[in-house]
Parts: sequence; structure tokens; C-alpha cells
Amino acid sequence: MYKIVKIGLIVISVIGFILLFFMPDGDMPDAEQMESGGISAMFMLAYILLAVAVAATLIFGLKNMVATPGGLKKSLMGIVGLLVVLGIAYGLASGTDVSVDDMFEKNKIVTTESTIRSVGAGINMFGLLLVIAVGVIAWGAIKKVTGK
Repeated sequence: MYKIVKIGLIVISVIGFILLFFMPDGDMPDAEQMESGGISAMFMLAYILLAVAVAATLIFGLKNMVATPGGLKKSLMGIVGLLVVLGIAYGLASGTDVSVDDMFEKNKIVTTESTIRSVGAGINMFGLLLVIAVGVIAWGAIKKVTGK
């Protein structure tokens, strides 16, 4: 298995190196650069690698989750925890942080209040998960120092 993966990585590396020679010149207009064959092939290679990485992560993750006793329960608890944090983050997002009309007039961005609320929920969720992570790290350090 290891040799197959190693050979596959070498083949992909050689293909990527060859595709470098098909990249457009810097003086070509941006619209033409994005439609060139070299860029399209590089994007296709990136999509293939992304698909392989996602598939491997899902397959091996599910395999380990089912094989480990209590793994499914722990995974479900983690998913429920993330959904709770997402609900709190979405509840904290107002959707009126930015004016929809100003977004269109100043930046020519067509958006809705629900889109702004979704972005706010994502930012809030990042902040909440950051606070939770720092809290868990601090709790572990305090627990280690006190010896309890």
C-alpha cells in the first residue's frame, strides 16, 4: 500500500511539474490566463487531489469510528456540540451589521440580510470555538499543575 501511494505521489508531482511549462505568461490579460489550458489542468489536478483527500479522510475516519468501542458515541457528542455552538453563533448574529443598500452602492455586491447573518454566524462561531479551545487548554494546564 505504501509503495502504491509513493508511486502515485511521484506521478502527480511529475504531472504538476510538466504543467508548469503550460502556464500562461504574466503579460497575458487575466481573463485569458484563467481560460488557458495550463490553469485548467492545474485546477483539475487540485480538484482530484482534494477529492482523494476528502475520500480518504471520510473512509478512514468512519472505519476508525466504527471499529473503536464508544467511537460512534463520542463522534455524535462532538457533532451535537458543534451544532449547539452553531446555534448559539447564529442566534448572536444580527444580520443588520452592514446595510444591504450600502454594500451594493459602494462595492457593487448584491447581498441579502440572511447572507450577512450567515457570515456573522461564521465569524461568531470562529470566536466561540477559539474561546472554547483556549479554555480547554487552560483547564488542562491548571489540572496538570494542581495534580488533580
